[in-house]
This record gives sequence, structure tokens and C-alpha cells, in this order.
Amino acid sequence: MDPREELRVLLSRVALSDRTAFETLYDRTSAKLFGVVIRLLRDRHEAEDVIQEVYVKVWQRASSFSAQQASPMTWLIAIARNHAIDKLRVKKRPHEDIDDNHTLADAAPGPEKAAIASDEFDRMRTCLGELPEDRSLAVQGAYLDGQSYQELADRFAVPLNTMRTWLRRSLLKLRECLEA
Repeated sequence: MDPREELRVLLSRVALSDRTAFETLYDRTSAKLFGVVIRLLRDRHEAEDVIQEVYVKVWQRASSFSAQQASPMTWLIAIARNHAIDKLRVKKRPHEDIDDNHTLADAAPGPEKAAIASDEFDRMRTCLGELPEDRSLAVQGAYLDGQSYQELADRFAVPLNTMRTWLRRSLLKLRECLEA
């Protein structure tokens, strides 16, 4: 079954309060949604909380999903993204008058930290370049873009366990390269 069609079926079953379908939907989509949320919030603990709240919303609003208006993943990503943005808005402090603030600090990292971060980024890019291209793209898809193992296995036309092995071995090689 087409993954998009499978998600449509799962959402329609979730709308009927099917817990098994909800678990399957979570398994198929949580990694992708977590990737979206963590990119916005930049805090793992907050992202985990938001994902939990997102799936509560999905459970409650599954009946409002319309396949004619959006793909299932687009609908789920919109819920996750909007909830994460709402969380960011709540976190913002009220506006302070600049005249009342006598200690303005530049939030940007200093030259030393910027140089270290740049060096680490270059090392990571070099180490990724040492991996075979398909392994490098798979690692970037999983850990930077939030794609699930199944999505990557489909993308590279390999069995799911092969994709898991690729990622595990690639991470080990990255660690060796970065520690060298």
C-alpha cells in the first residue's frame, strides 16, 4: 500500500477512536514530526513535550482531516509546526524598554566560539564526505531532516534492516573520523 494512502486509512481509523491505528500512525510519523518540531524549538525536552501534545491534538481532531484538502503528512506537519510556533510565542518575554536595560549583551557567540563551531562544522562535513554518497545522504536524512528509517529505506530502495545497518555503521565511522 502506498505510504500516503496508508496514512489516510490510519487517520480515518483514528477518527473512529482506533487505538491500534493511532499507535501505528505514531510509529510511522513521529520521527518526521519530531524533526520538524526540534528544528523550530531547538530544545529536545520541549520538543518531546510538544510532540506529545501534537498527538493528543491528532487524536482529538482526526475526524477533521480531509484528504481532498491536504496529504496526511502535510496535515500532521502543519499541526506540529503550528503547535511549536505557539510554544515559541508563549516563551517570548514581554517587550522591555531599551532605556531600562543597562546591560545589553550580544547574543552571538564570540570569535573564539564561532571559530570552534566553524571548525567542528568543517570536520563533520569532511567526515560525511568520507562516507559513500548514499550513506551520507541517509545519515543527513535521518538526523538532520527527521526522516524515518522506513522513509529512507523506501527512498534508497533497500530493506528496512539494511537501512538500520547503514545508519549504525555510518555513525560509527563518523565517530571514528571525528575522534581522529
